[in-house]
Amino acid sequence: MHPEVEKFRERSVRARDMGFGLVIIAALLWVWCGVLLIMPYEVKTGPDTLSQKCAARLFTDEGTANEGRLEDACADERDWPELLAVLGASLPISVVGSALITYGSLSIRMSKHAVALAGFRESAAREKEEKEVGKKED
Repeated sequence: MHPEVEKFRERSVRARDMGFGLVIIAALLWVWCGVLLIMPYEVKTGPDTLSQKCAARLFTDEGTANEGRLEDACADERDWPELLAVLGASLPISVVGSALITYGSLSIRMSKHAVALAGFRESAAREKEEKEVGKKED
């Protein structure tokens, strides 16, 4: 195989693998957001390390810090905008990762297809030459 074809395939594999890495990072951000939403947590409420147990943000009926409740350490610690920011950060990462996976996979397949077509053309040219040589000998 031609060295340029090998370099092209290596770049395509690298792009595809980078895409998989970015999609994994985006998935980890989703998992982290899920953990923050589902798991109960504790908040330190004073300098003497007193802590307050808080219910999971997804399962609480209490208001958030955005509603203006004063002195609600639980709502101040994990509010919805911060959790949604994690998901917002995962969106461009997953889009770029998906695009790189698509680009890399498609490039690899097209390269293999082009090599197969070149092989078919060479074999067709050889067969044509053999037929012409066979006709000249007769």
